[in-house]
Amino acid sequence: MKILVTPRSFGKTNPELFERLTKAGLDVLRNDTGSILSQAQMCEKLADCHGVILGVDPLDATVLSAAPLLKAVAKYGVGLDNIDLEACKARGIAVSRTVGANSNAVADYALTLMLMVARKAALIDRRCRQKDWSKITSIDLYGKTLGIIGLGAIGKLVAKRAHGFSMKILGHDIVWDDAWAAQAGVERADVDRICREADFITLHTVLTDQTRHIINAQRLALMKRTAVLVNTARGGLIDEKALLAALEEERIYGAGLDVFAQEPPIDPAWYRLDNLVMGSHCSSSTAGATATMGHMAVDNLLRDLGL
Repeated sequence: MKILVTPRSFGKTNPELFERLTKAGLDVLRNDTGSILSQAQMCEKLADCHGVILGVDPLDATVLSAAPLLKAVAKYGVGLDNIDLEACKARGIAVSRTVGANSNAVADYALTLMLMVARKAALIDRRCRQKDWSKITSIDLYGKTLGIIGLGAIGKLVAKRAHGFSMKILGHDIVWDDAWAAQAGVERADVDRICREADFITLHTVLTDQTRHIINAQRLALMKRTAVLVNTARGGLIDEKALLAALEEERIYGAGLDVFAQEPPIDPAWYRLDNLVMGSHCSSSTAGATATMGHMAVDNLLRDLGL
């Protein structure tokens, strides 16, 4: 039985993951391209596979139609927006996720991006490497207002961390947990209010037709000139053309983006911005998180393949 493993970090620091798969009698095909697989590459590699451990590579109807033997998809992460779930359901293909495995790592990184953008840490580092020791004035995080859009496991952990900075926390989620919010000191707010009032806004919601471009030109216009926007969820949550213009014109203070609609982004303008900190979709890439995700993905795949 053959399977494909697409995430580049899978087994990188814990090769025993591959040993578990081979000991189960599986023939493992790895992603050796060094990048996210394209639709065409996925079609080719999955042609005779019964299972896949999947990163952010496309698993749409076209890819699925090229994989007639596919029985199980083990997502290495929690986001399912790159998977055609309806097509999987129609085919009886089991789809699993590694829920909770990387929540702390992503929450840490969201706070990291807030601090890096607020304190201009990346810009200061670049200047210092050029022997430029001039002082750069930045803004504070402590005591400011944080808006969290999406209060699942990661959003809740961000709120917990934000209390260490004595931040006022506004939260938005379509499923509101009154008991948790009261205990966590999170005030319910709609997205427009968060955009108007928050000094820092961080996105932790899933990408759906309803949440696509939840941050658009109109909501960017509501934000303070001193606002910082952070996204460690999915690039499609932001209208990137509108955000790029806002950053270029300094209509907001800055942004920290670990995700883009297309990775890496094509427009060279992104790479010229001093008020942007970029990430390579790496918020969950810690040794602990990748090990936990890897073992959970293997567990899920072996279970769904009946091994």
